[in-house]
Amino acid sequence: MKFLLRSALLVFILTSSCKTLKEGWDNLNLFPVSQDVELGKKVYLEISSNQAEYPELPRKGNELVYNYVESIVQKILKAGKVEYANDFEWKVTLINDLNTLNAFATPGGYIYIYTGLISFLDSEDQLAGVIGHEIAHAAKRHSTKQLSKSLGVQILADAALGKQEMIKQVATALLSLSFSRAHETQADSMSVVYLCPTNYNAAGASGFFKKMENQPAPPSWLSTHPNPKNRIENIDSKNKQLACTGKETYAKEYAKIKELVVKIAPVKPTESKTLPKDSTSQKPPAKTQTPTPANTQDKRQKKLEKPGGGK
Repeated sequence: MKFLLRSALLVFILTSSCKTLKEGWDNLNLFPVSQDVELGKKVYLEISSNQAEYPELPRKGNELVYNYVESIVQKILKAGKVEYANDFEWKVTLINDLNTLNAFATPGGYIYIYTGLISFLDSEDQLAGVIGHEIAHAAKRHSTKQLSKSLGVQILADAALGKQEMIKQVATALLSLSFSRAHETQADSMSVVYLCPTNYNAAGASGFFKKMENQPAPPSWLSTHPNPKNRIENIDSKNKQLACTGKETYAKEYAKIKELVVKIAPVKPTESKTLPKDSTSQKPPAKTQTPTPANTQDKRQKKLEKPGGGK
């Protein structure tokens, strides 16, 4: 069996162009889909146990915010374009940290959104675009594709089976993972595909990058990812290509949720954080300054982390 596998791999290498070989390597995933949810669940529990670095916003008392974000996720999933929409968990966790601009998703569809990202954006379609981007990372299994190469299938399998030392190793690797440019570009495109059947402006994710372009000190992670201007053009182009008809931004409704979020009591930040690196984050990203939300009078400078998501 090993001989056959090696022979098949050799034939693939010899008969493939460099471009095909690179694309094949980017999409290689030796980890079975059936274990994505188990792995995601174990990583979810690991993150939940670290409230100092990932202060989860309690659902009790914040039901309106949770319901609002979860309704966006469900709207995207019910549009019928997301792979594993009925198989993955798609569980939303809000991280109470207004200083951090980030979102990410783990294998199996566990979605994390920082309150700082919500306070930074201007409309629901922008948040939907970022969420769509993160859903794409999970649905296209970008994390396990990257981890399969860096850690190996056996470590992932052991983590999915509950071996604690492996879970910690996978969680650490996941939270410092850097997606390839190809994966980031695909996640950008899929965010449009996911939103296109809805009444949202399907190019909502480009709104995030348009805001980022106007920042006086763009975060350093942008230098290692596709150029924001190119991403805006690609997202808008995909929207036109698919002839998406949605126009809704729900800016007024979003403003009410944003107002609730910025009033939530802040959690004292830890000295350092390791954030997932996607389009949007991983290795602790360099921090730069981010603007104060438009609807507050707080003039303090805020540190900007790489968003996940979306972007």
